[in-house]
Amino acid sequence: MKKYQLDLRGEVCPYTFVKTKLKLEEIEENSILEVILDHEPAVKDVPRSVKEEGHEVLGVEKIGENLWKIIIRKKGK
Repeated sequence: MKKYQLDLRGEVCPYTFVKTKLKLEEIEENSILEVILDHEPAVKDVPRSVKEEGHEVLGVEKIGENLWKIIIRKKGK
């Protein structure tokens, strides 16, 4: 299982989800993607949207002031 990181600091919705979705399309099934965000609305929107796409959200952590990490496991089709 590979682990990837996507730094989306400075990005806002809907680009946070669009870029997360594109990265998930690039990586192998069952890989872990850690998404770093500093746009608070995206902390709710990205996990909800990736779940709707069929992926698993393993966690959402606040890692600093106005900084969050969303951990996603890519699921197969």
